Amino acid sequence: MSSGGPGNQPSGSPRKVGPTATARRRVETDNRPFNSNSNDEEDNPNGYTPTSGSHHHIHHHHHPVIRYLLIRRKWVPETWVIWIEDAYLQTVAMAQSLRSGRHLGRKIMWVLMFMVVVSLFLKVSFLGSPAEEVKEPGRRENGLLKLQTFKEDGAMAQRAVTEARTETDTDLHSMPKRVLEKVDIPEIWRKPNSDNYYQCASRPRNLIRAKKTNGYILVHANGGLNQMRTGICDMVAVAKIMNATLVLPYLDHESFWTDPSEFKDIFDWRHFVNVLKDDIEIVEYVPPKYAAVKPLLKAPVSWSKASYYRREMLPLLKKHKVIKFTHTDSRLANNGLAASIQRLRCRANYEALRYAKEIEDLGKILVDRLRSNNEPYIALHLRYEKDMLAFTGCNHNLTALEAEELRVMRYKTQHWKEKEIDSKEKRLQGGCPMSPREAALFLKAMGYPSTTPIYIVAGKIYGSNSMAAFRAEYPNVFSHSDLATEEELEPFKPYQNRLAALDYIVALESDVFVYTYDGNMAKAVQGHRRFEGFRKSINPDRQNIVRLIDQLDEGMISREEFSSEIKRLHSDRLGAPHLRQPGESPRLEESFYANPLPGCICNRSQEKIISLKYDQRQSLRDSVKR
Repeated sequence: MSSGGPGNQPSGSPRKVGPTATARRRVETDNRPFNSNSNDEEDNPNGYTPTSGSHHHIHHHHHPVIRYLLIRRKWVPETWVIWIEDAYLQTVAMAQSLRSGRHLGRKIMWVLMFMVVVSLFLKVSFLGSPAEEVKEPGRRENGLLKLQTFKEDGAMAQRAVTEARTETDTDLHSMPKRVLEKVDIPEIWRKPNSDNYYQCASRPRNLIRAKKTNGYILVHANGGLNQMRTGICDMVAVAKIMNATLVLPYLDHESFWTDPSEFKDIFDWRHFVNVLKDDIEIVEYVPPKYAAVKPLLKAPVSWSKASYYRREMLPLLKKHKVIKFTHTDSRLANNGLAASIQRLRCRANYEALRYAKEIEDLGKILVDRLRSNNEPYIALHLRYEKDMLAFTGCNHNLTALEAEELRVMRYKTQHWKEKEIDSKEKRLQGGCPMSPREAALFLKAMGYPSTTPIYIVAGKIYGSNSMAAFRAEYPNVFSHSDLATEEELEPFKPYQNRLAALDYIVALESDVFVYTYDGNMAKAVQGHRRFEGFRKSINPDRQNIVRLIDQLDEGMISREEFSSEIKRLHSDRLGAPHLRQPGESPRLEESFYANPLPGCICNRSQEKIISLKYDQRQSLRDSVKR
C-alpha cells in the first residue's frame, strides 16, 4: 500500500530540491560478493594511471617522500615534485662521490644548504595543506584517491565509504584496503555479514526457449501492488512450465484502492518483454487468430507444484488454446520446484519487473532528498492503516469510537471470514500491527537516535492522535507527500498502486528497513533486499515487544533493561542469510519472495564443501579401478 497524508516538515529535514537526482548511494560496508568480476586495476592499489613518456608518473619507482607528494598533488605542483626528485637524485650522487675525498668541504656545504631548503619547503607544504577542505570524501581526480580526515561521526564515515564504493566497481578494487579499515560504521547501520553469498539467478546457457507455443495464457493479477507483482512472477514461471505464451497481465481494479492503472502504467513493459524473451514469449494481445475464442476461466490451486500445471492445466490449454487464470496470488509452491524455474521467478521479479520511467525517476529523487544531509535513513513499514486494523481486529491505543468504526467495517466486508476478535488477546499473541508508539519505543531501544530521518512506508495512519507519540521521539518523519512537490506528485495522486511503487523504491534503497507486520509489501521488499546483498532488514518480534512494553509502562523494568532485552531478542532478526524456513503447510512456510535462499542466492562455502566431497568420491573411484 502506498503511503499518504501530508505532514509537517521539521527543521533540519531534507530540503525540497529540483527534480534532478544525484547518483543513488547506499549505506553498506558491502564488499559486493554479488559481483565477482576481475579488475585490471588490482595491481595498481593507488588507482593512478601512469602517463607514457614520463618516468616521474610511475609511483613504484619513486622514493616514499616523492610518492607522498604525488598523492598530495592538489597542493603541490607537479613541477615542484619533479624538481625535488631531481635534487634528491643529485644529492644521492654527491653523497656517493664523498667517498672520493675530493673537494670534501665544498660538497658538505652544498648538502647542508639543500637540506635546509627541503625542510622549509616540506614544512610549508604539509602544515598549510589542511586549510583547504576536501568536500567529497573518497573522490577521485586524475586517477588519485583523495581522502577526507573524518570527524568521529558514524554517518559521515559511512557515507565516505559509500561514495568511494559507488563510483565504479573498478574504484572499489583499486581502493587501498586500509581506507575501509579505518572507517568505523556504527553497528545500528551495519548490514549483516554475507561475504560467502552471491546472486545466482542467471539463465542457463543450454536452456533454449521452445519455438512452438501450446497456447495463450491471460492472467488477472489480483490484490494490491506487491501481491500482483509476485503473482505475475509466478505466472511467468507457469508459462515456462506449460510452454505457453503469456499475454501482458491485467491488473486488479476492484481491490481496496480501486486503482484503474494498467500494467503499462506501472511497469516498463518493453523492458519486461525484452528481459524474458529468451525464457518465454510475451505478447501485448491475443493474436487475431484467437481473438474471437472465449478463454477458459480457471483459478489455479494455491501453492501448486509444477506437476499440477503439466498434468491438469496443460491439457486444457492445448484443447482451448486460450486460458485465463482469474487469480495469481500464491499459485505456485515456495519449494520443490526445479532450480531453473526458481531462478526464472527471480529474474522476473528483480530484473524484468522494473517500474515505469516516471516512477523510477521520482523514486530516485525522493531517496536523494532523504539523504541530502548525508545521513542514513530508515524506511518504516507501519501497517497501522484502517483496512489492516479492521481486518486483524486490533484497536490498541484507539478511542472507543474508532474501535467501533473498525468493527463495522469488518462486518461489512463479506470476504473477511473472521468477525469476532478479542483485540487485547490478539495483541498479546503478537497478531497485531505495531502501533506508532510501540514502533518508536522499539527503534529507540535498538539504538537509533532521535535525529534519524524516517520514511513511513504505508497508507494513511489511522487514529486521530496515533502519530503524536511517534513524532515526539522521532520528529524527522517523512512520506512521499512531504518529499515531493505538488507538481511532481500530481500525476500519481489518483493512483494508489503508483504511489505504492514509489514507496517500494524508497524502502528498497533505505539503509535500514523495518516492517511492523508481515504483509505482502514486507515480504516483497525484504526478499529484494536479500537478493541485493542482504541489506539490513529488521523483523520485530511483536509478541515479546508488547510484553516488554507493558512491563515498562507498569514500572516493572527500567529503560535500560528494556533496551538491553530488545537488542538481545533481535540480534538474529536483522536480515542475515538463512535458508528458507519450511512449514507444516505451504501457508505456514516462509515465502519464496521473502527469502529467495535457496534458489537465487548461492553459498560459496557450501559449494566448496560439495566440490571437496565430489573430489574425494572421484579419488576413491579411481583408487578402486586401480
